[in-house]
Amino acid sequence: MSPSSSSPNSSPNPPSRGRAASPGRPAAGGPPPAGSARSGPASDGLPVSRTARYVWYGLLFVLGALVGTAGALVQAAWLPAGLLLALLATGGLFYGGLRATGTQVGVAAAGGGWLVAVVLLSFGRPEGDGVFGGGVGELLFLFGGMGIAVMCTTLARLPRPPR
Repeated sequence: MSPSSSSPNSSPNPPSRGRAASPGRPAAGGPPPAGSARSGPASDGLPVSRTARYVWYGLLFVLGALVGTAGALVQAAWLPAGLLLALLATGGLFYGGLRATGTQVGVAAAGGGWLVAVVLLSFGRPEGDGVFGGGVGELLFLFGGMGIAVMCTTLARLPRPPR
């Protein structure tokens, strides 16, 4: 064959080896379409400023203190059902902190507020009165809440669904 003759494999534009482009998807190696999950600075959701993230952590700390205080009062008032209600509220707060911030720091912020409130309430006063009487319910609330915090912190983060 002469160099001027063309064979089927020597065309100036060889066929692409990737996927063909379609209206809903780009060709292989091409940029993703606008509005896809990969466009923008953060692929897992809306970009959040550092200040907004710190505000979230502060709010979760305060919410943790409120849930810890309410849980300490409720579990002592209605022992079997109150303990379950307090632990459910604690678990909801910790898991909500994980989902709201998308990081384990959200759980740690809520857990820090909860732990501060529970420890301060367990000290009591010099007069002898305190919120925790030292029974089994109080210990279950304390260790159960810490266990729930550890479970929520070690949960694998699930990918956010595409929009």
